[in-house]
Amino acid sequence: MSPRRILVTAALPYANGPIHIGHLLEYIQTDIWVRFQKLVGNRCLYICADDTHGTAIMIRARQEGRSETELIDQMSQAHQRDFGAFQIQFDNYGSTNSPENYALCKEFWAALRAQGLIAQRDVSQLFDPQAGTFLADRFVKGSCPKCQAQNQYGDNCDKCGATYSPTDLIDPLSTLSGARPELRSSMHLFVELEKLHPFLQQWTQSGDHLQPEVANYLKGHFLGEPLRDWDISRPTPYFGFEIPDAPGNYWYVWFDAPIGYIASTAQWCQRTGDRLETWWNDPHTEIHHFIGKDITYFHTLFWPGMLKSAGFNLPTKVHIHGFLTVGAEKMSKSKGTFIKAETYLAHLDPAYLRYYFASKLGPRVDDLDLNTDELVAKVNADLVGKVVNLASRSARFVESIGLAPNYPDDGGLFVRAAQAGTAVSDAYESCDYAKAMRLIMELADQANPYVENSQPWVLAKDPTKRDELQAVCTVALNLFRQLVVYLAPVLPKLAEQCGRLLNEPITNWQQSQQPLLGTKVSAFEHMLQRVKQEDITAMIENSKDSVSEPATSSPQWNDTAEGLTAEPLAEICTIDDFAKVDLRVARVIAAEQVPEARKLLKLTLSLGGDVQKTVFAGIKAAYQPDQLVGRLVVCVANLAPRQMKFGLSEGMVTAAGPGGEEVFLLGVDTGAKPGQRVH
Repeated sequence: MSPRRILVTAALPYANGPIHIGHLLEYIQTDIWVRFQKLVGNRCLYICADDTHGTAIMIRARQEGRSETELIDQMSQAHQRDFGAFQIQFDNYGSTNSPENYALCKEFWAALRAQGLIAQRDVSQLFDPQAGTFLADRFVKGSCPKCQAQNQYGDNCDKCGATYSPTDLIDPLSTLSGARPELRSSMHLFVELEKLHPFLQQWTQSGDHLQPEVANYLKGHFLGEPLRDWDISRPTPYFGFEIPDAPGNYWYVWFDAPIGYIASTAQWCQRTGDRLETWWNDPHTEIHHFIGKDITYFHTLFWPGMLKSAGFNLPTKVHIHGFLTVGAEKMSKSKGTFIKAETYLAHLDPAYLRYYFASKLGPRVDDLDLNTDELVAKVNADLVGKVVNLASRSARFVESIGLAPNYPDDGGLFVRAAQAGTAVSDAYESCDYAKAMRLIMELADQANPYVENSQPWVLAKDPTKRDELQAVCTVALNLFRQLVVYLAPVLPKLAEQCGRLLNEPITNWQQSQQPLLGTKVSAFEHMLQRVKQEDITAMIENSKDSVSEPATSSPQWNDTAEGLTAEPLAEICTIDDFAKVDLRVARVIAAEQVPEARKLLKLTLSLGGDVQKTVFAGIKAAYQPDQLVGRLVVCVANLAPRQMKFGLSEGMVTAAGPGGEEVFLLGVDTGAKPGQRVH
């Protein structure tokens, strides 16, 4: 069977705020599916972009005294930094505020005009007299006109799922100023969606493109009656693309946002020399959208209608997921369960969340609950206790002798696990990650008794048992590698570590079907730490809006002497000796790999103004370059320059830890400025 050509998108994050764990549910779910497709040999692109237009961006930029483009550029960098830290790997990450998107918006608009799908009429719209602007849906709150639920936004109700116009709300208020909005009339342009009703009826109910519950929802809520015209324009003032044949009016954000999928693909094509038509006009290309259930209406009615009208490929499948709750409740800032990505990363390994989400995600539109006690138990029992345990209890015994040249008798363990690969693959393909994780852990449960019963740590004490020791460790490490291949879409960092340990990178699914033999085994490196409840508690505390009262008694930190044992205190120096070292706050403005260096990253540091320094730092195993850009660090600024074969290093950055992956850059509290001296 020839490889499939698949284009995958996740919903575009809005450029008005940071990424939080609720967002990450979708992007991790999508990343797992993409990584699986690439692992089995399909040609798969993961496309995303920032959603940048609308009143919200305009208002925030106005409040912060800067331009909209400055705001969205900063948010794009922050979003991509957070996604990269969670190993979410896009093939292209663009912006809806791009020339490519504007050109495509004009192409879609011309097609809709040519087919007689655009209507024009005056609209009475809510206007905030204090803020001086018409109000987008998200800037109006009131009671739902259908179920009377209070505190609902102006486009849809999160209680009953109804969609409506802001003017339909009961007792609406502006979220910008708290003022009661006024009704004002202005010209608007509409897509007459009802003219596409027969097509949308057929497409949504075919049984191929949507989950059954979604198709039934659309049939019961929308397709049983005439479809409402779609208001697709907004009058000035508005941040977005001005409509060429309607000066003073702008395409509504929900018009240009999904077109951003195609525009981001176009950017990738320009960079790689590929053809956009191959991905959006060729019927052999599959298009898969991953979205949350709150934007079902836009992606299953408006968007297919636009694609059909403009002659682009229709989605092969729209994969819709539910919301994330924490502790069975809606995420809350006051309770510390509204957790930003950067706050999570300051306390916990992203692998924990990737695995936890995978263990809970199924193919239906069900909400997913994050229970922190369950997260601790799952990660510690499954990943540390069952998977990594296979390698940690065997690898160090065969560092000098490597794997056996022939595969020993393991009682059929490897063959049975290889046969289970089909079921694991099918589960990934159908987005039933929870089933895939269960199957993989069942294999781990079968592998661990082999190591426990064989006791390589006992065999290692007897020189006459060298061959038996090598055989046992060869089995253990191959079973470990087999599990890691199956887990690679979920845990890409663990897959990289396994590749380094056994000196063969994990690159394809078929590596789970044949044992690895006769290769060198590298020194075992630490892979995954156990989750500590105190780290989760600290993360939640740091996520709370309110500042906790100071503790009345001294906390018990239980710090060990491990650090001092590894590196005893240096000889006493005088204050004059210390004063010779000029420590400065610096900002990392660029970071890049040094391919020929095993440990080094090349950092460009700004000390403020035009003063910059190039530093080669031995932190390659612990940090990815995109995790560092924008970060404040402490720099040894007066260190004599050192000529290295990779270039001139003009200083050092300060860090703690024993080395390798356990390197921790010293942080700088908010408020410090580049160039300030560290005293």
